[in-house]
Amino acid sequence: MGPIALFDKSFLQSLGLDEAVWFDHFFIPNICPLFYVETLADLEKSVREGRTPEREVGIVAEKTPVMCGAPCANHVTMCISNLLGHPIPMTGQIPVAGGRLVKSDGKGGVVFDEPPEAQAFSRWQNGKFLEVERRFARVWREGLTTLDLEAIAEGCRALGIDGKSCKSLEEAKALAHALVSARDKPFDRMKLAITFLNAPREVHRPILERWSSAGYPPLTDYAPYAAHVLTVEVFFQIALAAHLISSERPSNRIDVAYLFYLPLCMVFISSDGLHQRCASLFLREDQDFVWGPALKSELRRLDRHFAALPEATKEKGIMAFAHYPPGEDTSLMVRLWDRHLPRWRDVLQKDDITESVKNEKLAAEIKKMTKGRPLTADQVDFDPHDTDSLVIQRLMGKRRGNWWQLPKDLEVKDDE
Repeated sequence: MGPIALFDKSFLQSLGLDEAVWFDHFFIPNICPLFYVETLADLEKSVREGRTPEREVGIVAEKTPVMCGAPCANHVTMCISNLLGHPIPMTGQIPVAGGRLVKSDGKGGVVFDEPPEAQAFSRWQNGKFLEVERRFARVWREGLTTLDLEAIAEGCRALGIDGKSCKSLEEAKALAHALVSARDKPFDRMKLAITFLNAPREVHRPILERWSSAGYPPLTDYAPYAAHVLTVEVFFQIALAAHLISSERPSNRIDVAYLFYLPLCMVFISSDGLHQRCASLFLREDQDFVWGPALKSELRRLDRHFAALPEATKEKGIMAFAHYPPGEDTSLMVRLWDRHLPRWRDVLQKDDITESVKNEKLAAEIKKMTKGRPLTADQVDFDPHDTDSLVIQRLMGKRRGNWWQLPKDLEVKDDE
């Protein structure tokens, strides 16, 4: 529960395990693909003395959200889908891939099984890595760092953009937005988008045909999410050309790619200097950038507050007693909840902190829904966007760090 939060690896890596528990609990983390790629990349890096690369990755995996968040779909996949005419939410939701339509007791529902990413992090905590994961991360990382920069530069010049004369990051953003949103030379702009995305050749024609049938509108009108990603890319190239962002730090290419996912959150949390300088340029008025060290300090405060509760209370599991963030209205967490969940005091605050989280009837209904067979297209007789239930399956331990995530006395059968 909490605001939807995009975060980068630098922030999560800075947290202690107990602080990570409270981050997972008081936010809905958007786990973007870049986080997995960056984490796996540590397998190929030198590490501090006394640790193996596998152990370094395992430490990050232990802190990765498991309770409330969800892995986000890949930005390239979403951009291509957007260019083919499919809407991508731009108001803070997390687009999740997969999901199967099922029916149980006459009610329609969508079930999201445990995602492969979550299964992977569970293995990584124990130092188990599949070679295919190593190869995938390497290829994906190379895809971000091996763009045809000359083709990109030529495309920008064709559209009248000369980054060398740019004097500030704000000006670079304004130039990038102007390029992507303009109505002249529409084919040059679409070509630039397809080049940036490294879109497979087989989708070029369907994209152009769909765009043609819409009357060749500007990218910002036709495919807003793809336009956002292209704006970030053009901004980065302009900033590099103007030496506003260093080209000598290879990680900058990966770091700036986190900005692709900004429309898909309420807050963006990072401990990275590049993000601190650039993220606010791409945030909506209803979004916030949160500096990682500040939030780490706040999570430490919450940990100390709840640690003072009686052991009997803590053994009921944090979902039974930590319904809302404690503290004054001026505290960081309370301010974030007030801004992004303005009715939380009415909806979430409860007086009985010992309330049980067990509900056998609801558990039985959920179990029956998850075991339902996937429906074929001709069997679906309900609106997939307005179902009776939505079930997201998760793999999580009862205890994490010093905290019971689920009741200490909760008994779970092997098939549950």
